[in-house]
Amino acid sequence: MIRYRKATLRDIPAMQEIVADEVKRGIILPRTDDEVATNIRSYHLVTVDETLAGYGALHIHSRRMAEIRSLIVRPEYRGRSFGEGLVSATIEEGRLLGVEEILVLTYLPDFFRKLGFEEIDKTLIPEQKIWADCIKCIHFPNCNETSLVHRIEPLP
Repeated sequence: MIRYRKATLRDIPAMQEIVADEVKRGIILPRTDDEVATNIRSYHLVTVDETLAGYGALHIHSRRMAEIRSLIVRPEYRGRSFGEGLVSATIEEGRLLGVEEILVLTYLPDFFRKLGFEEIDKTLIPEQKIWADCIKCIHFPNCNETSLVHRIEPLP
């Protein structure tokens, strides 16, 4: 059974386990258990028969902009639209919260383009993102990710 749900504190060990290889490769930023716990309400999970298949987070930067972070799907579950489902869940949450744009920094820009994201210049990224997150990256300051945004139609 496939299920999308919000994360709980009990999910943190499994979340850290599936992201470990991508963190080592510098694809996803490292986050301590405490950082994940502090932001646990941001995370959306997909499970298959109670096994964590993937997750992603919606982090709010301002009244106008949020960001999809730490999007990961286990290799054995890729190609089954779980990534798209997680992105859809974060976009819907952003819409309900009243966010106007959702930012993503990624090595897979085509994946996000097919979901309605448009490339933007990195100079448009909020400074708080740079100094809170990007500075922790092994690639900083020579970022080779693509920055994209998804503009959200406001609710009536």
